[in-house]
Amino acid sequence: MPLVHIELVEGRTNEQKTALAQEIAESIVKHTGAPKSAIHIIFNDMKKENYFPAGEAKK
Repeated sequence: MPLVHIELVEGRTNEQKTALAQEIAESIVKHTGAPKSAIHIIFNDMKKENYFPAGEAKK
């Protein structure tokens, strides 16, 4: 069972995440032969104030 975790800074719409999840699932099917029904994709939306690239607060 392919399990994909994706970390994103908050702000993407459900439509954007759905489109991304569909493309990722299709790619996994194409490259691994896994059945689409076995693929699980999880988005973790981080609050902007919890993200510190290079140790600095995201602006």
